[in-house]
Amino acid sequence: MIVRVTNIISASDEDYKEAVQAATALLAAGEVVALPTETVYGLAANVFDPVAVAKIFAVKERPSFDPLIVHVATRPDLDRVAIVPDDIRVTVEKLLNAFWPGPLTLILPKHPDIPDLVTSGLPTVAVRQSGNKIFRAIGKELGQPLAAPSANRFGRISPTSATAVHKELDGRIPLIVDGGACSEGLESTIIHIEAGEKRPTITILRPGPITKEMLQNFGKIQRPKRSNEANPMAPGMLSSHYAPRTPLLLLERVEDFRPESGKKYGLLSYTGEAGRGYVNLYSWSAMECLSPGNGKLPEAALRLFHTLRKLDEAGLDMIIAEPITEVGLGVAVMDRLRRASISF
Repeated sequence: MIVRVTNIISASDEDYKEAVQAATALLAAGEVVALPTETVYGLAANVFDPVAVAKIFAVKERPSFDPLIVHVATRPDLDRVAIVPDDIRVTVEKLLNAFWPGPLTLILPKHPDIPDLVTSGLPTVAVRQSGNKIFRAIGKELGQPLAAPSANRFGRISPTSATAVHKELDGRIPLIVDGGACSEGLESTIIHIEAGEKRPTITILRPGPITKEMLQNFGKIQRPKRSNEANPMAPGMLSSHYAPRTPLLLLERVEDFRPESGKKYGLLSYTGEAGRGYVNLYSWSAMECLSPGNGKLPEAALRLFHTLRKLDEAGLDMIIAEPITEVGLGVAVMDRLRRASISF
């Protein structure tokens, strides 16, 4: 990997055009650039440039069997990257009208123009339209869809700020566009749609901000079987993912906590309130709260990766995470914690 200076450019209102132009110029030259989305920061490249896409895998140290999400700037661009089957077209249109632009990714048959490297050889492509105006503006200016997985090293905590991206990828990429903190904080929901006799079946391959409750009016909802580790059906489905460098244990049963003498343990608490959860279970060396005092799932989802990163930097021997209720956004939070946990 060639070591280079990684620049950070603000995309605030007064710097907006400069940021868009700088990112677009690098992408047009075959480079990779870290861009903000509403979910997490993405590492973007022109989807139709296989050499540029290969840089994504190299920078992230991502295995080639893990496919990438393709982001379109406009609705018509969907036809450039995917083929919508006639038997699910009505359902797809309803979903796009309801959730695009936004954190919903669809798995569809891929367009022949999409390089196989993007889809890891699969006949399908993962595609969404980001709700972040900066990301979409850069895609429109470039005139090409963008392949963009999370802007971190493979398997690590997803970044929700430009600072977090810099810690992960400094010296590996030429530019980070700073669009502030991500508004959702969790990666997009990924779904697959199949036609049915009465209603289509929607399989939630990766839970995210678009919840089961939000999708159930569009079809029958089901969860997938465990994905083949050597051939995942979609991005973000590997069993070990989103992990801090510090070992993390999702402690679903209190009796499973057996602290070792001399080791430093930190707690990822839901509310941080004494008498609730695991706050009084141990004399923690550090503690972070997903939703301080409130127990609100949207706040917990937004703060998950930020709080994990803070605990990862606290010099601990192990992070203990509390479970939270698996309803709504709680399903996505628990999915990430299970994939980050050494006990998954």
